[in-house]
Amino acid sequence: MEDRKITEIRASEVTVEVTDAATGQTFRRTLPIDYYETANCLRLVAEDANGESAQLVFYSGTGMGRLRDLTGGGPNSDPCGGHGRQ
Repeated sequence: MEDRKITEIRASEVTVEVTDAATGQTFRRTLPIDYYETANCLRLVAEDANGESAQLVFYSGTGMGRLRDLTGGGPNSDPCGGHGRQ
């Protein structure tokens, strides 16, 4: 198998393992949750109690910086030196 750089991870179910604080007993469940991960974020999508789509997104430091830049909150600078000069 080739060594390829992984840039994203996708799955249609997630296995969660928890250890109960009181008993020390470990439980494992496989849940129908869509999982998507990149260097920018981790996104979990599932249905809520009403059958509606619910989504949780966790941003990495890199992702937060990019989101801040996209929404105009970043520094007013040109990181690659090719913008703003005609």
